Amino acid sequence: MPTNIVTTQNDSSQEDKLPASMFNDKGDMVRPATVFRNFISREPGARFPPEKGRYHLYVSYACPWAHRTLIVRKLKGLEEVISVTAVHYHMSLSTSWRFVEPGEEVEWPELTTPDPLHKGFWGTKALYYHADPNYSARFSVPILWDKKLDTIVSNESSEIIRMLYSEFDDLLPQDKRSVDLYPESLRAIIDETNIWTYDDINNGVYKCGMAQNQEAYGRAVTNLFTSLDRVESHLSTHSGPYYFGEKITEADVRLYVTIVRFDPVYVALFKTNKGMIRYQYPLIHRWLRNLYWNVPAFKETTSFEHIKFHYFRSLTMVNSGGVVPEGPIPHILPVDA
Repeated sequence: MPTNIVTTQNDSSQEDKLPASMFNDKGDMVRPATVFRNFISREPGARFPPEKGRYHLYVSYACPWAHRTLIVRKLKGLEEVISVTAVHYHMSLSTSWRFVEPGEEVEWPELTTPDPLHKGFWGTKALYYHADPNYSARFSVPILWDKKLDTIVSNESSEIIRMLYSEFDDLLPQDKRSVDLYPESLRAIIDETNIWTYDDINNGVYKCGMAQNQEAYGRAVTNLFTSLDRVESHLSTHSGPYYFGEKITEADVRLYVTIVRFDPVYVALFKTNKGMIRYQYPLIHRWLRNLYWNVPAFKETTSFEHIKFHYFRSLTMVNSGGVVPEGPIPHILPVDA
């Protein structure tokens, strides 16, 4: 075992704050790139071939990037193929995401467990150092882990979900093999949509909340609501309940994880309060409620408890008291509201 592996909690006495490297000289937040970018592949001789029971996902129910992988895993029926461990909702910048300890009493115990693969590992930092003793980047989730080689395959959610789309299809029944979230006919428009959805909405809410000055915040919040207006306008052109019509695609998955957190978290914590989805965006609101209430893969992977307690108690640099607001009540309105 590497000598610098972290099996217990680090000293978290230092104040949690984002490193200066995450901001440009104008005060805008710049999200660092992920490092582990390997692929599971059915190609002969692949280092990471698809096998039932070989791979494990480490996720947080609070994290939108990890939430993508949980949704796709369920949509594709991969629950018996790829196992999952969810971390505790609380994350510290100095100690990373942590696992629940054996016997620990926690809120919502059905959602999180100790690491089943590495006895004594305290959190995700230990996993990264185990995979690479010289690792020096972020200790983020999701992590796609190879049990056989005992290492990280990937920590890039956008690439993990695309592996799940097709690489395990030989292990699945026909109804799940036929779930196509990235259809050939829509790939160009999905890719184009991903660019501005990620920059202005998925990451845009963080740019608002973490902005280092008024000008940076102004740029971010303007881009965010301009793009929400763009989504609202787009949905007005489609009769189907999903982003591109009658079938769920990657665009639904990637947008949902931000929109479902918008009213309960981002409006208050990240100052995205120029509008709320439920009041200012009726078509996005209808789209959101349909996914949540009518597609189990979305509702069953959404924990408003983990989401709210993580953001308001972990991000002390923007909420120093760790106070969790009660509203909005309910977190999501009924499908026919």
